[in-house]
Amino acid sequence: MMTVGKRLERDYYKRSATVLAPDLIGKLLCRKVDGQVLRYRITETECYYSEQDTACHASKGKTERTKVLYMQGGTSYVYLCYGMHSLFNVVTGEEGFPEAVLIRGVEGYNGPGKLTKVMKIDRSLNEEDMTTSDKLWIEDDGYQVAHRADKRVGIDYAEEKDREILWRFIADDGIYKPVK
Repeated sequence: MMTVGKRLERDYYKRSATVLAPDLIGKLLCRKVDGQVLRYRITETECYYSEQDTACHASKGKTERTKVLYMQGGTSYVYLCYGMHSLFNVVTGEEGFPEAVLIRGVEGYNGPGKLTKVMKIDRSLNEEDMTTSDKLWIEDDGYQVAHRADKRVGIDYAEEKDREILWRFIADDGIYKPVK
């Protein structure tokens, strides 16, 4: 049985996505469904940072779809990809500056569409305040995981400079190794 951690508070999320993307590796993504809390350890993340990042949905500016990226850190951003997969992001940083961390994998489910399916995360959870929500939040139980950085995937539309940035973070070998 997985231990219950401490819910991440607003100050945690006020930091940059470039800092939080690797720091979220090993944290517990939590979703309450039908009175039961599902907890899965985060194994893979990707950082999206600013209007200058052509891989970021905010690269074209603030729109109805992307306005959530400009909200305060700790807000959920859930969007539909290819018309069939809900993908879940955590908005980070200060209100007014667009940045977020895509949760790409959790223990047992590699792939952002697979994790949202198993955790029943869909568009109804877009703009959820994860610091107070009883439906969706992240916990820290003190567990740390060794990880590595790599290029982001699925962003062929982005400029080469943005495709080359090492802003994807993956638990080493998919195996959890507590960092001493």
